[in-house]
Amino acid sequence: MTNIPNRDRLGTEEDRGSREREADQRVRQRRAQMVIVVALGCGGVVGAVSRYAVSLAIPTPPNQFPWSTFLINVSGSALLGFLLVVLIEQFPRGRLVRPLVGSGVIGAYTTFSTLEVGTVLLFRSHEIDLGIIYLVSSLLAGLGAVWLGMNLARFMIKAEQWLQGEL
Repeated sequence: MTNIPNRDRLGTEEDRGSREREADQRVRQRRAQMVIVVALGCGGVVGAVSRYAVSLAIPTPPNQFPWSTFLINVSGSALLGFLLVVLIEQFPRGRLVRPLVGSGVIGAYTTFSTLEVGTVLLFRSHEIDLGIIYLVSSLLAGLGAVWLGMNLARFMIKAEQWLQGEL
């Protein structure tokens, strides 16, 4: 058996240093993921409580157009469109803001499942026309709100850039 100088069973010092750096990097990545999960959860709490507050403020009687869900989804769509443009174009390195606000707050504030349940409940109560109106108007208003929010954000970014150039 050949004896290689400066080697032990664990490898060279360089090998041990490399493994330690890799282990440190994995620990940092796990911590970063946990911070994102906590931000997502905190945003989710805010969004869910906000949604509940709006549903209490605008209750929906049975067999009626669900205005609270409609307003929640349309306003959330507009806000999401606005914020995503601002966050992506102005703060591309904001690692916590997107999960906190986009997925957390707005994700919990708006839900597609509530739209679907509201539609099914209207269909089951034989309010077919109202169910179709609710479904189609929610989708169209939501898409329009996202478009409006995105364009408003782009307008505001351009206005800010223009103002910075004027000053």
